[in-house]
Amino acid sequence: MRQPKGGLTVVQTQLTPQQLAFFDTFGYLYFPGLLADCADKIIDEFEAIWAAHGGGHHGREHDGEQRSCILPFPDKSVFLSSLLDDPRIHDIAAGICGDDFNYTSGDGNYYAGDTRWHSDGFNSDRILSIKIAFYLDPLTRDSGALRIIPGSHRAGDAYADAVEKDIRESGKIWGLEGPDVPALILETTPGDIVVFNHNLKHAAFGGSERRRMYTMNFSRRYPEHRLEELREVLGREARFWIDRIHGEAMIATAGPERMVHLEQVRANDTHLADLTRELKKTMKEPARG
Repeated sequence: MRQPKGGLTVVQTQLTPQQLAFFDTFGYLYFPGLLADCADKIIDEFEAIWAAHGGGHHGREHDGEQRSCILPFPDKSVFLSSLLDDPRIHDIAAGICGDDFNYTSGDGNYYAGDTRWHSDGFNSDRILSIKIAFYLDPLTRDSGALRIIPGSHRAGDAYADAVEKDIRESGKIWGLEGPDVPALILETTPGDIVVFNHNLKHAAFGGSERRRMYTMNFSRRYPEHRLEELREVLGREARFWIDRIHGEAMIATAGPERMVHLEQVRANDTHLADLTRELKKTMKEPARG
């Protein structure tokens, strides 16, 4: 196993103070080779889930024109669910979001072409939340590697707020189209993972018609007085036409430690089925992202 950048080793999985300071300042951590020992198994499970669901979005074969998405995704596999218990994943989430962190969702994707600059929400008052991204194809700067703008996650900061305001019109305002915006490009191979704050600006350009990636998302546990906010956040996932956040395999194989990270979400997502029922009246298909 290659030595991951940021100091994790086979025996040392807890994040260091330096890594936590880096994440706070720049909004991401990058771990080459962290899961290299099980990359082939991860890919096999990824493909098996898609095969069992028609090979693409909403049970239809992936057409290479639009993103195909399934949510929940890792929750459909006993093995992928077990990665939540793996110290290499668990301790990253715990280090950033606290020992009682929430596992909030996980999606699987076949991406097609470019992904424009965006954040997964941008809010200075949000409960800290992160994405762990698993890239399952070799990706370079010219073939869809993740691009990030370090520091752009710090909502309320003049720099981050300026990026948020202008980046969707970067050509008009900065004279730079998406691929030319100054950014850090994280080239990856299967077994690498990237962790980033949901506020962080990210994109990908030049990708293939079938770029494979799945995610696991986490947050700090919500205090009692903000539980209604959690219900609102979880309710947005109804656009994927789901009745609960977590999948059957994730729940069925959960031991007491894993349940710590599922229980608050499960106590606050029971309204999803009603929201999904209403959305199905106006949507032609589940959301693609």
